[in-house]
Amino acid sequence: MDNFVQEILLSHEDIVEVCETLGKKINADYAGKRPILIGLLKGSVPFLAELIKHVHIDMELDFIHASSYVGTTSSGAVMIIKDMNTPVAGRHLILVEDIVDTGLTIKEVKNLLKDRGAKSVEVVTMLDKPQGRTVMEVNPKYIGRTIPNKFVIGFGLDYNELYRNLDYIGVLKESVYKH
Repeated sequence: MDNFVQEILLSHEDIVEVCETLGKKINADYAGKRPILIGLLKGSVPFLAELIKHVHIDMELDFIHASSYVGTTSSGAVMIIKDMNTPVAGRHLILVEDIVDTGLTIKEVKNLLKDRGAKSVEVVTMLDKPQGRTVMEVNPKYIGRTIPNKFVIGFGLDYNELYRNLDYIGVLKESVYKH
């Protein structure tokens, strides 16, 4: 275990197992529908890359970069930094998120895509942190694991752009971010 990690929540093997399970559910629910999987940058990239190995239906990929975080806390405002290129009117969309915490980013992105005429918008998240939720109407359809209210890093999750490259998910030691 790395010296900046308090504990490991999911090993790489756990992550692969989560992706297999989620992939099977998506395959069953979207057979014959050709959804667009939309990765929320930057954190979703490792999760999305592993997830699509287990999605065996016709699908498309695109990305949106939306952010509400500065350091370890949500700023309360969502900014769209990079928009997607694919038209979504009449399409089934699956937002791919590394973690659903406050729910603010998901709510804003879902509303944006619904306003653009999406037929359906669902969320698949590797991690769900319901104790951090401030937007109570956000409930992801596909949840890999529910975690406690701790600051996690690894497998796409970062602290000030660091630690995304870890192949596991761990809790960051408070001593790293509380000075």
